[in-house]
Amino acid sequence: MLKKSAYGVVIALALALPFYVYPVFLMKLLCFALFACAFNLLIGFTGLLSFGHAAFFGGAGYIAGYAIKGLGMTPEIGVLAGVVAASVIGLLMGLLAIRRQGIYFTMITLALAQMLFFVFLQAPFTGGEDGLQGVPRGKLFGAFDLSSDFTMYYVVLVIALAAYALILRTVHSPFGQVLKAIKENEPRAISLGYDVDKYKLLAFVLSAALSGLAGATKTLVLGFETLTDVHWSMSGLVVLMTLVGGLGTLVGPIVGAVVIIALENKLGDIGTGLAGLTGIEWFNTIGESVTIVIGLIFIVCVLAFRRGIVGEILARVGRPAGSNAP
Repeated sequence: MLKKSAYGVVIALALALPFYVYPVFLMKLLCFALFACAFNLLIGFTGLLSFGHAAFFGGAGYIAGYAIKGLGMTPEIGVLAGVVAASVIGLLMGLLAIRRQGIYFTMITLALAQMLFFVFLQAPFTGGEDGLQGVPRGKLFGAFDLSSDFTMYYVVLVIALAAYALILRTVHSPFGQVLKAIKENEPRAISLGYDVDKYKLLAFVLSAALSGLAGATKTLVLGFETLTDVHWSMSGLVVLMTLVGGLGTLVGPIVGAVVIIALENKLGDIGTGLAGLTGIEWFNTIGESVTIVIGLIFIVCVLAFRRGIVGEILARVGRPAGSNAP
């Protein structure tokens, strides 16, 4: 009951936020929160560390953007095309990667994602280093005009909530319990008769599809797609979001995404404010040192609270992060 009440309060706040906070910034937060949750489904509940999720996130963004701008598709069909593309990429990448474990699995996903990065760099429809620009939002189902930031925000909110509900249902389903068993003790799961490779592949494709949904939605929101989203650094960023928020928890990646994206967007304003309060001009350069600041946050997380923000909170109130925790 308490958990349902908490979810209700969060949804109510999300419905009211665009009246007080810039809607485009909120939509960006929702997209990255979904991306982090999709990644956490793979690493937090299956134990597979992928360093190639940027391929799904950015790849779906490019496909969705080209489908909408270049082929004249409606926004819902464009986003669906991006999700399908991410799923296919995830299937092909997963078939190769799940043959290995540990660091070898991670390196294979990184190598395959970087191959895809160079494909998008050279492909004529992506715009190369200039990116894919001017993607129109259009009308959803021919009725809802997405050019309005408020309308677009509530569409993105519905997408994010539906995807989160799917992740929640997956984690608490028999399929999710098998994934947890694979993470905890893979040889035992094999001895119980489970086809471990099949389950890992299904988890990988599902994570890829949800990452693609986040990437395609982000392209629709911002109206452009660049190589930044398919670069390996984006894969590193989603790892950081998940670790900062709380690996293996359901709301941890959302918290991590909010912290990291808010810092990236607001660090310059914070530095300017500190410079005005203290008179120290050096604070004005903080906005140019986002990577350094985020790196310091990562170091603090590793040294001080290794379970992440949500993980530490749950540990202190006596609830294990991997159980029915939020």
